[in-house]
Amino acid sequence: MSLLDYESHFSNLKMNSRGGSEKSPHKVAMLLAIIDLIEAETVTDNRIYFDQNLRDKFKDHFDRLAGPQDRNNPHLPYFHLRSSGFWHHRVKPGSEAEYAALTTPSGPGAVTNNISFVQLDDELYELLSFGVARELLRAALYRNLSRDDVSSLLEVGNGWDWLECEAIVRDYFAMLNLELAGESYNKTEHRSNLKTLLNGRGDGSIEYKHQNISAILLEMGQPYIQGYKPAYNYQAQLKSVVLAYLAGHQTELDYMLESASEAELAEPAAIDWSIVLDAEIPEKLATIQEPKRKYAAVKLNFSEREQANRSLGENGEAFVIEYERHRLRALNRADLAKEVEWSSRDRGDGLGYDVRSFNPSQDEELFIEVKTTNSGKYQPFFITDNELDFSKEKSAQYSLYRVFDFKQRARIYQLNGAVDQYVHLQPKSFKASFS
Repeated sequence: MSLLDYESHFSNLKMNSRGGSEKSPHKVAMLLAIIDLIEAETVTDNRIYFDQNLRDKFKDHFDRLAGPQDRNNPHLPYFHLRSSGFWHHRVKPGSEAEYAALTTPSGPGAVTNNISFVQLDDELYELLSFGVARELLRAALYRNLSRDDVSSLLEVGNGWDWLECEAIVRDYFAMLNLELAGESYNKTEHRSNLKTLLNGRGDGSIEYKHQNISAILLEMGQPYIQGYKPAYNYQAQLKSVVLAYLAGHQTELDYMLESASEAELAEPAAIDWSIVLDAEIPEKLATIQEPKRKYAAVKLNFSEREQANRSLGENGEAFVIEYERHRLRALNRADLAKEVEWSSRDRGDGLGYDVRSFNPSQDEELFIEVKTTNSGKYQPFFITDNELDFSKEKSAQYSLYRVFDFKQRARIYQLNGAVDQYVHLQPKSFKASFS
């Protein structure tokens, strides 16, 4: 759901009345308490426990909103918000039958004995990570008590507002879905249709926002639209919108990643080898700082998934073998072309490289490590300690071949010499030992 969908849900809660038209503030106080705890980073994961922090924050809001007949019973909204559609109880093992029989909790014990914690919709949890969304949803809650109203909460001066960001993120993923499925689409047509949802944004502004979305996806290890080179100077708000979209569209993301991970190789005879090499390597972009907060939308990492895709890796290596043979034959060294070796297959993994070829101009061997992706040239890749050390030890005879856009029209760029001179290296795993 979009932010405005949740705004509608928050402003139309099912409320108990306390004699006449007066409405009980319990659900409003509970949701305000949770918004506060997320904002203060007391809650850093999508698990809302019925603990003292929550009860204290609930009391703060309840004391301010309650009438003389209201009682401080936080267990009631914690239980009854389950009817809202976005509030999900996680029942304690062995308590399923007792929980199913509950129509209302008799006291706090009925909650603590049967419910482990509450989870919000993943999309809602992500939305609450951003201040504009929190303020809009706070205002929506007060409307349940006829306490209007906060206007223009979505406006951010000349910057893109939340609804504009939602529109461009939806459009970006529509194009990305088509690209990963191998279907054609018209970016100009998409941009023209998108403009009707934006506040007079120009083509350059829209293009740059698309590049911002690419950067956010790459930070998360996800595929991106190859025609939109990543631009990392983005609004924090835009990342919140992207994360919310991913959290609410996990099934779509699963399908996209499955499609993107397919390993296909064209017949070598059908490939125009003269245009395979891309001489322009990616520049060394700014170091990415990963956030400390736990995001609900990081469930599948495309780069890690490709790393584990043995078929994709092998097909990429086979592609490089054919490319090297073509390159050497074009240099009138058919003799060397016959000697190109698929080392990782014939001699085993752990060598520090995958293919042994040749540099005729230096009359020496060339050791090639192959990294393959169906995504674009900026997609992160994984390299082992052994591969990195080998690239340093044999830097004069070493090259990493990054095969990209493999499924559509495979291309290669080359990183010659020690790999760490080109890329930022971030540790992703640790060796665990008992010595």
